[in-house]
Amino acid sequence: MLTALYVPANRPDRFAKAVAAGPDLVVFDLEDAVPVEDKAEARSWAVAWIAAHTHGPAEVRVNAVGSPWIEDDLAAVSAVPSVRIRLPKVESVTEVRAVLEKVPSARITALIESPLGLERAFEIATADPRVVAIALGEADLSSALGVDGSAGLAWARGRLVSASRAAGLGAPVMSVYPQVHDLDGLRQTSAEGRALGFVGRTAIHPKQLSVIVESFTPTAVQVAEAEALLAAVEKAGVADGGVIVLPDGRMADPAMIGRAREVVTLMREIELRS
Repeated sequence: MLTALYVPANRPDRFAKAVAAGPDLVVFDLEDAVPVEDKAEARSWAVAWIAAHTHGPAEVRVNAVGSPWIEDDLAAVSAVPSVRIRLPKVESVTEVRAVLEKVPSARITALIESPLGLERAFEIATADPRVVAIALGEADLSSALGVDGSAGLAWARGRLVSASRAAGLGAPVMSVYPQVHDLDGLRQTSAEGRALGFVGRTAIHPKQLSVIVESFTPTAVQVAEAEALLAAVEKAGVADGGVIVLPDGRMADPAMIGRAREVVTLMREIELRS
């Protein structure tokens, strides 16, 4: 998955537009984007729309465990088969398991938005096989850490990538870039995230989607080198775990081969979605 797009659940007029924009995942937001007085209606609109449409994967960002709205959120989304829940402000395995106890068929994306949650990221990622992803909530985390910008978040981002990989969840998707009209800033920070190991990003506006895809698409040179390496491995008939010497003298070990496979697989996925 390269792109996810938030849509406020109190704006049903935007639901179809969000899907039509072509993200890999639409996230119906019941939390930060919805005023308190709109939460009940937003909940009903989102669940009804998801139940009535099958236009691709959807996820519901519920309110945090311990909030006044979480019980009603979970009761509502439990009516949706195999619902994906984006659970905010996760700080413990207990919170994840409490949600899964209420909605056993759910798949969870756990949002890490505090220093405590970050310290426990691997535990949260491995809390249950139904946890399918972890991601950062960078606005809250930046505030809690007292940091600004990409430099201040670099360690936290790297920590999340490591936890996700160690848990067997693969490369995580990067958090949103809140300046909707600053596409150059989106492009630059996406490149920074890509260098740290993220693949893909969540958007808050459809205009950000094409920049995100562009930013996380391997370059032609990267794809060509990966394909050449895999072709050399196949020609040499080397099983996984072996080391080969390429015609230019480079040695290719299993780590390099695995990375090449990731690049080629990602490129094929991008080509299929276009």
